[in-house]
Amino acid sequence: MKRLVLLFVLALGFSLNAQVSNKLEMLDIFNLEYISDPQISPDGTKVIYVRNFKDVMTDRNLSNLWITNFDGTAHRPLTTGEQNDRSPRWSHDGSRIVYTSNKSGKSEIYLRWMDSGEEMVLVNSEHTPSNVTWSPDDRYLAFNMFIAEATPSPIPMPKKPKGAVWNAPPKYVDKMNWRRDGAGELPTGNQQLFTVPVSGGTPRQLTEGDNSHSNAVWDKDGKHLYFSANMREDREIEGSDSDIYSLEIATGKLTKLTDRYGPDSNPTISPDGKKIAYTGYDDTYKGYQISKLYIMDIDGSNTKLISGKLDRDVGSLTWAADGKGLYFQYVDKAHTKIAHITTSGKVTDITEGLGGMSLGRPYTSGAYSIAANGNYAYTWAETHLPADLGVGNSGKNKRVTQVNEDLFEYKQLGKVEEIWYKSSADGLDINGWIVTPPNFDPNKKYPLILEIHGGPFSSYGPTFSGEIQLMAAAGYVVLYTNPRGSTSYGANFGNEIDKNYPSHDYDDLMSGVDEVISRGYIDESQLFVTGGSGGGVLTSWIVGKTDRFAAAVVAKPVINWYSWSLNADMSAFATRYWFEKKPWEDPETYMKHSPISLVGNVTTPTMLLTGEADLRTPIHESEQYYNALKLQGVETAMVRIPGAYHGIASRPSNLIAKVSSILMWFGNYSTESVSLDRGK
Repeated sequence: MKRLVLLFVLALGFSLNAQVSNKLEMLDIFNLEYISDPQISPDGTKVIYVRNFKDVMTDRNLSNLWITNFDGTAHRPLTTGEQNDRSPRWSHDGSRIVYTSNKSGKSEIYLRWMDSGEEMVLVNSEHTPSNVTWSPDDRYLAFNMFIAEATPSPIPMPKKPKGAVWNAPPKYVDKMNWRRDGAGELPTGNQQLFTVPVSGGTPRQLTEGDNSHSNAVWDKDGKHLYFSANMREDREIEGSDSDIYSLEIATGKLTKLTDRYGPDSNPTISPDGKKIAYTGYDDTYKGYQISKLYIMDIDGSNTKLISGKLDRDVGSLTWAADGKGLYFQYVDKAHTKIAHITTSGKVTDITEGLGGMSLGRPYTSGAYSIAANGNYAYTWAETHLPADLGVGNSGKNKRVTQVNEDLFEYKQLGKVEEIWYKSSADGLDINGWIVTPPNFDPNKKYPLILEIHGGPFSSYGPTFSGEIQLMAAAGYVVLYTNPRGSTSYGANFGNEIDKNYPSHDYDDLMSGVDEVISRGYIDESQLFVTGGSGGGVLTSWIVGKTDRFAAAVVAKPVINWYSWSLNADMSAFATRYWFEKKPWEDPETYMKHSPISLVGNVTTPTMLLTGEADLRTPIHESEQYYNALKLQGVETAMVRIPGAYHGIASRPSNLIAKVSSILMWFGNYSTESVSLDRGK
């Protein structure tokens, strides 16, 4: 997987005998691997997973499929090559798998026989098929795929003379959701459902029209598909109001099974085919709303909330083989877990420690699958390692892979310590983590970086972070926390910032800085702060409220809620769920929470960092702040990442560019005091 990095190093003329650093370095980002989407076989004896790696020569993220026995033996690749192989799914009898791959240059569905290794392409299309599921008898597959619709422009243009060179014709836009971060301008069309015989043949399109249909599951008899969709006429504004539908395959008849205001999704059919489990909530326009677990009869009757006593989001549903309960995944105080819930609502934790699939920042994550015999496979998370493969049964777990042992057998990483502390605002308990540099000496003084997560309704956790470990390797103590508004601590904690963001989350962060300083190893003249997205909002808010930081890097921020709410790719959501009124109806509230309102107070040297193609927090937000700081005479600079959407670090070199830019800026304002012993 990592041979390309070695070839790159050799090409630069380095000797293999040269001294190799034992600290994490920028180029090591290309060496990091992690596993995702572990799929255990129906009998629980084997696991297929996606092994993710990077190509230093093309700056691409790549992935292949690997397989292992449940006990870790016979571990080997199923696919190889510089491509993206994803979404392996076992047939019910365990004899075959399907997966998607772009090995031919475009995304296709492949069928593989597990005994012989033979393969065939089942679906060949210019568009990407996804969410592939097997019919109960393993004779058919269902999947969804984007189908474009022709939309001729209503603007009449005369025919240009022969040989004339004109500009491209004007673009006519009449939809609110005409672009999306990560994709850019959206083509006209929708996701539609298809089935295809596993024996080969032409896919049959089951749905059509001006609605997207996706993520379908089969009923027990293979006669119906169940899926979630928003079919409201005003769905551009009411984008969260989805329902569960059944589709009769033979006739195409659609039946709406849920009918409440709010998102209902993720239908999962019970083993006896009589019940549907799904997730959702009654929408009350809160900034953070808990996704709950419901069950209903197969015809949509007798709806019952079963996770009402669990004040956490429920996801990744799998019915237990006996049909008396379900397995699910949830995050509790930043720790991702697998649990079981009975149909009467009793929750039992199975295991925790899932995550490790976010190489940049330490966001909570995780994936699992479980077999009928109770064997499960999951993404094994460590604070010092990206995700490996873990397996277990009834909480007795084993780590099966060590995909980064070649790198970390000689690299020293920063130690991660979990902390809890009280907010100065009101005594609220706040969770955080301190990362100390390799070879940390508590008798010395170190500079501190406060790193703030985005969202704002998301959470960090005790998992590996390439960005934070690079900061620690540069000699910084790093603090990252989950201030109020973070998920995984319950609805009330999340909604502490509902319609009031930023607010006391500022106090939570400053109290965290004070907590680390109280330990005696921080140089108080060397405090730095950075964060991205929601963390960028809070970073710019912080430098407008205090001058205690030596320098700041504001990454992909919202600076002016008024301008952002009408320019981002989520206007309908933001103006309803994050504010009480539209911006022109209440401009004072929008400005009250905008960091631009505090720019006159800023004296901290502050750099901006944003992707030029960002549609979630468009770069004009950074440009506003940059110009305002210039007008104020504040030391500032702007880093623009070419071609990058909101997820700046989606390409390996962009992650390196981001961290390198931050460390460069902080280095401009560091002093020799970081190496002095305490008390001197």
